[in-house]
Amino acid sequence: MMGERLVMQESLFYAFRLEDHVPSDHLLRRIDRFVDCSGLRQRLAGYYSATGRPSVDPELMIRMLLIGYCLGIRSERRLCEEVHLNLAYRWFCRLGLEGKVPDHSTFSKNRHGRFRESDLFRRLFEAVVQRCLDEGLVGGEGFAVDASLIQADANKQPSLPGAEWVAQDHTAAPRAVREYLATLDEAAWGAATEVEPKFVSPSDPAAQWTGALRGPAFFAYADNYLIDLKAAVIVDVEASRAVRQAEVGAARTMLERTTERFGLKPERLAADSAYGSAEMLHWLVDERKIEPHVPVIDKSTREDGTFSRSDFKYDPETDTYTEGKTLTTSGTVVNEGTTRLYRGSTFDCGPCPLKEQCCPNTPARKIPRSIYEHAREAARALAGTPAYERSRQGRKRIEMLFAHLKRILKMGRLRLRGPCGAQDEFLLAATAQNLRKLAKLVTSPGPQMIQGA
Repeated sequence: MMGERLVMQESLFYAFRLEDHVPSDHLLRRIDRFVDCSGLRQRLAGYYSATGRPSVDPELMIRMLLIGYCLGIRSERRLCEEVHLNLAYRWFCRLGLEGKVPDHSTFSKNRHGRFRESDLFRRLFEAVVQRCLDEGLVGGEGFAVDASLIQADANKQPSLPGAEWVAQDHTAAPRAVREYLATLDEAAWGAATEVEPKFVSPSDPAAQWTGALRGPAFFAYADNYLIDLKAAVIVDVEASRAVRQAEVGAARTMLERTTERFGLKPERLAADSAYGSAEMLHWLVDERKIEPHVPVIDKSTREDGTFSRSDFKYDPETDTYTEGKTLTTSGTVVNEGTTRLYRGSTFDCGPCPLKEQCCPNTPARKIPRSIYEHAREAARALAGTPAYERSRQGRKRIEMLFAHLKRILKMGRLRLRGPCGAQDEFLLAATAQNLRKLAKLVTSPGPQMIQGA
């Protein structure tokens, strides 16, 4: 028999608590105990006017942004709709049943204003890292660094050749262009390389035209992560141009900042061959005293059957190379002061029976040696050791974080433009990943420690 038609009964009063309707294992409930924005209002106080209408509570906006980045809700318009409808989201945002959800445009106004001026997202990220330290999730002995390309909010159709864009007048440029022009002297942006880009997006010139993924080229930013290998906690994050030089510069910036902010100085750093240049290895070995678990960039091996540099023996006491005959150096450095040349004598090389195997096309053999070769040798000596192999396996965890970022948190393409927009998105995404890590690994409740401002 068909039942009676359902008719909603309106009541004058309801006994209803949001707390009772959020499951104990819900992600937001598990994250909530690690989020304390009590110091946020104090940090932002100087950025609000003493007169005028009351503003939207900044804690509400931060909590809403955390929901969006933790749960992969990329649109702020949709985020506002979801918070309005979802009980768990309302509970996390402290809205209750009748609290008003702010308009989506409020986020843009605050992001480009007081949030960015106060460096709020960086402070929030570092507060979560500090909580990870307090919970014992960071060992501090071994770090790994890597970068991943994130597609920019820019298309090929309206782009211009690099030379044509540079020749234009940018006095009335939009915000993203002004941000890029302000970073031309920074190592992670304009100063990373002097090579003129093939194409430039007029709407987001900091985005790099790249075909590094062996597919169709696109405009992208590099998202740089520095992680601790104990539990794969992200200890720093930096946005940069999508070129190798900028990524290496970002790695140095992150290592220095981590030492400054948290007192963390790793004993070893794991990375791929993109970080294996002589200058980077010199900085790690000689300046920072960090073991480089990094493959060395080495182009000295010859493929034509003639002797490679490794076939010659170097004597550090006499500063010479030897393979039957001796190659000496005058001390002159080339390649912008980074390489010293060692040459054989034409009197030795000319009658040598091995000349065709050594230098068939030149009168005498010439060997280039980096002025930082000792750092390269230190890196080579570490390769294959048990510690190096452990770091090599641990480095895969950073790849898993990038996969999680793109597949679960839905950050395959940026929504914001300009260097500051990319940095804001990367900081919030890394904060969300660390919060999810805390929720997963820290099971027993503890005191709230994060001063999210």
